[in-house]
Amino acid sequence: MNCLIVDDEPLALNLLKEYIEKIDDLNLLGAFKNPLEALKRIQTENVDIIFLDIQMAELSGIQLAKILPSDINIVFTTGYSEHAIEGFELEAIDYLLKPITFERFYKAFEKVKKRNTQVELQSKQDYMFVKTEYRLQKVNFDDILFFKGLGDYVVIQGSKHKTLTLENMKHFERVLPQNLFIRVHKSYIIALNKIDFIERNRIVIGKNYIPISATYKDDFLKRLNS
Repeated sequence: MNCLIVDDEPLALNLLKEYIEKIDDLNLLGAFKNPLEALKRIQTENVDIIFLDIQMAELSGIQLAKILPSDINIVFTTGYSEHAIEGFELEAIDYLLKPITFERFYKAFEKVKKRNTQVELQSKQDYMFVKTEYRLQKVNFDDILFFKGLGDYVVIQGSKHKTLTLENMKHFERVLPQNLFIRVHKSYIIALNKIDFIERNRIVIGKNYIPISATYKDDFLKRLNS
C-alpha cells in the first residue's frame, strides 16, 4: 500500500520513515513537513494511507483530513489526546499518541489492512448490512436510489422503502462500491444507474430532485464521461 507522512516535527517524521521501511507491505511515496505540499502529491498519486500529524502551522491535520478523498485511510499521529474524538468522527482508522512505538504503529497498519479487506469484500457483494434501531438490516444495492444525510442520521432511500441509520455519510462513501455509487453533495450519495436525467445542477431520480454541489461536480462529471 502506498503511504504518505505529513508531520512538521523532524524527529517524528524520521521515526515514522524508519517504521515504514520495516514493513514490506508499505511503500512510502513521500514525507512532508508542509501539508499543502502533501496535498499536491495526493492529487497526482494513488495514496492508500496517510500518517497525519494534527498540530501544524500551515494547515491542521483535522483541516486536511476533511478535504482528503474518502478512499484514503487516515492514521492521526499527535502528541495531544484532546483531538481524539474529532479524529474518529472523521472516520480515521487510528489515533497514535506520540511517542509512538513500533508495536503500536504496526497495530494501526493492521487495522488499515483489515478495513481494506472489508471494503474489498463489500465491493464483491450485491448487498450490505446497516445498523438501524436494534438490528442489522440487509439492503440490496440494486434497490437503493440514494443516501440522504439528515443531521445525525442517514436515510437510505430505496425504490420501495427507506431505512434510517446512525452511520454517517463518510462511512458510506468509503464502503460503497465506487462503480455503483457517487457522492454529489455533502448530504447526498446517489446510485449512478438510477439517474433519469440531469438538468442544470440537479439530478433527477424518479420524483426526487438532488442538488449537485460545486465540491463534487467535477468528479461527478468525470465519472459520467468515463
